[in-house]
Amino acid sequence: MPTLSPPVRPEILELPPHAIGNIAKLAWVEGGVTPLFFGESDLVTPLFIRDAAKRALDEGRTFYAPSEGILELREAIRAYSEKLYRRPLHIDRITIPGSSMLSIMLTLQCLVTQGDNVVLVAPVWPSITIAAIAVGAEVRFVQLGRDGKGGWAFDLEHVAAECDGRTRAIFICSPCNPNGWVMTQDEQRALLEFSRRRAIALIADEVYARLVFEGEAAPSFLEIIEPDDLVFVINGFSKAWAMTGWRIGWLTAPAALLKSLTKLAIVSNTGPSTFVQYAALAALTDPRGEAFVREFRGRMARGKALVEAATKGSNRILPYRIDGSFYAYLEIDGETDSFALAKRLVYEAKVGVAPGVAFGPGNDQFIRICFAQDEKVLEAALERMMKVI
Repeated sequence: MPTLSPPVRPEILELPPHAIGNIAKLAWVEGGVTPLFFGESDLVTPLFIRDAAKRALDEGRTFYAPSEGILELREAIRAYSEKLYRRPLHIDRITIPGSSMLSIMLTLQCLVTQGDNVVLVAPVWPSITIAAIAVGAEVRFVQLGRDGKGGWAFDLEHVAAECDGRTRAIFICSPCNPNGWVMTQDEQRALLEFSRRRAIALIADEVYARLVFEGEAAPSFLEIIEPDDLVFVINGFSKAWAMTGWRIGWLTAPAALLKSLTKLAIVSNTGPSTFVQYAALAALTDPRGEAFVREFRGRMARGKALVEAATKGSNRILPYRIDGSFYAYLEIDGETDSFALAKRLVYEAKVGVAPGVAFGPGNDQFIRICFAQDEKVLEAALERMMKVI
């Protein structure tokens, strides 16, 4: 009998492990571990948002909704974006496939064919790498440098050097998961001009847009792009409104591609959960939504201060500036195996962290922690963590 090859595409069989998920599994088995590895706080979604979902259920909103999202929510997203970025935005550019991660996956499916490549500005959230490989792309990493002022530096020349005739997209996350870097508007303009010249799509993950320590929002590509630019801007409700478990986000894309994205959404999940969309609508339209975002930023600022105090003066942790997101990306002098260190922290400090190896090559000297946590819990976890480090 002939030997049958595995009935799975080689790209899928060879997908890299999700190192953060592996550490989380160890922590769950160990028990009693403070979880700082995931990108979420320990806050429950605000009550008024939960109540909106309950009302939608009680009103019988349990049927299929349009695959691009209910009109009321799309209109609310349009109004929210126009107010925040002071630029008109046509509703035909807005779709709500489900989670923000699904928006990224659909965008990659729309753009990439076997043999193409995608350039990822790193360090980068591991699910992006896995998604790009899953659709058949070759992944090329371009590491952010250091700016000499305690922050990070974007180098367009390095990005350009990795692009060729098969480059279909450049992925960039700002504010950045994992290191809190925020791209300036000048850097965005330069990258946009390059992408226009080369007809390369930009996938801009702006899920952390509201989580900045100065101003109301980070600079956005929505402030500078034209409607027909090949730019896909990802956003969502998970972070700023503490709605990680709801799996609801939105995508702003060229109107000409909305039909293609909607077709892909239909065969991915038919459309977002109907009653969840009414919860998201409340987050944007109820005044308590904006009040919560501001409250949440205050919690972030206190968590950031606790991390800075705990690591100050350490002979192993190198200081750097955090401009946005709710992460500290700690560079540890002499560290060469971040996964092994993360395991040690689970067992010896009862603290769960994300290992730097998850965020692309050249990151094994880092660990990432989410500091948008209860202050007492975070302070105790940092103390235990620092003893091990």
